[in-house]
Amino acid sequence: MVETKQVDLDKDMQRAIARQAEAERERRAKVIHADGEAQAAEKLLEAAKVISAYPAALQLRFLQTLSGVSAENNSTIIVPLPIDLLKAFFEKSEER
Repeated sequence: MVETKQVDLDKDMQRAIARQAEAERERRAKVIHADGEAQAAEKLLEAAKVISAYPAALQLRFLQTLSGVSAENNSTIIVPLPIDLLKAFFEKSEER
């Protein structure tokens, strides 16, 4: 024979159960977030390998990034240039 009874938990017990459930949800969210970060790192590694195989790809990616930035904001963009690139111009002006 089975007998059923309704058991009411006191407020402290309900709060403890709710805190435990919330902690479990937060733990799962952190694990999911960490998995996403790991996958993103793997994709970045793959992209770096592709870009390193084709030197022009880095320059194209840089130009694409500049294009995206300029489309979003009306602001001044400072583009760093290697000194070696400008060295030829300085040498010609010194020869004159």
